[in-house]
Amino acid sequence: MELTDIQPMGKWIELEKKIIEKCRIQSVTFNIEGARITDYVKWSNRICPVIKGSEKGGPFICAVAHMNMASQAQKTRKAVVEECDAGILKIVVPIFVKDEFVGTAGGCGRLPADGEVDTFMINKTIGIDEKEIEDLVDDMGSMTTEEAQECADFVESEIKAIVAEFEAGQQ
Repeated sequence: MELTDIQPMGKWIELEKKIIEKCRIQSVTFNIEGARITDYVKWSNRICPVIKGSEKGGPFICAVAHMNMASQAQKTRKAVVEECDAGILKIVVPIFVKDEFVGTAGGCGRLPADGEVDTFMINKTIGIDEKEIEDLVDDMGSMTTEEAQECADFVESEIKAIVAEFEAGQQ
């Protein structure tokens, strides 16, 4: 089953926009292969597009974090809130239809309230100067543990409603 079997692409984009508005993070919906299903992008900071747009940043920072967290979310059937290797918060919520794992929704792009971006790691991975990294993150928003959990809970409730509506239409 594909995510677009559950609801049309436009509805997934609406979900991403709701997550952006509620949580102030870059929201994304992924299929089970870890590929984003929409082309809607609204960055929540200035460093993530630089990381994601680099030759190594996307595969070695973003994708690794997503695949590890998506696997954990699939196994536990619960939202996962952790930092990627760059020190940026990521929220991954599993999407199940009955017992079938069909993807994830969530987002990333803010710092933990007491955290900081790992400029050394970003520098070594994508090769940009640490001073440039510091300039890109100087206005980056943060999230408390409670805010991150509230965001994860919001995404979970939205996903539950989407899946319930789909399953009701299957009877």
